Amino acid sequence: MTSLPPRLMPSAVAWLGYGGLLPFVLFATAIYFFPQHNVFLGRSLLAYGAVILSFVGALHWGFAMTLQGLSVKQRLLAYLWSVVPALLAWPALVIESAAVGSALLITGFVANYWRDVCLVRVAELPDWYLPLRLRLTSVACLCLLAFAMASLT
Repeated sequence: MTSLPPRLMPSAVAWLGYGGLLPFVLFATAIYFFPQHNVFLGRSLLAYGAVILSFVGALHWGFAMTLQGLSVKQRLLAYLWSVVPALLAWPALVIESAAVGSALLITGFVANYWRDVCLVRVAELPDWYLPLRLRLTSVACLCLLAFAMASLT
């Protein structure tokens, strides 16, 4: 299916999307500069990642409710997918291993991006949506990976 005509990303979307990366970057960076606070900073990073992963999964619930032209099967798949990221995020918060928690969140972010790609193939979303999701997902995953690596040393 074709996408909507090219449009500029609304400035509010850019500010909110990229601004949402600040906690990822700040916590991941602080872990290297303030190792005496690694437990607090790491748990904060995982908690923020879990909240954001749940949020991006919930976008698919909204898409299922509002996008025109989805088949019944595609709509059901979007509803089903929308809860999977939260089901990956929750154990990332309670598991003892910071590296495993980070891996769960990274897996969730990558899988959610893959679902975004699948959705764009069958639904009309703005041209800026998928590139934005890729940039946001990449930075979040790199920050979580940096934390996971720091937790293993």
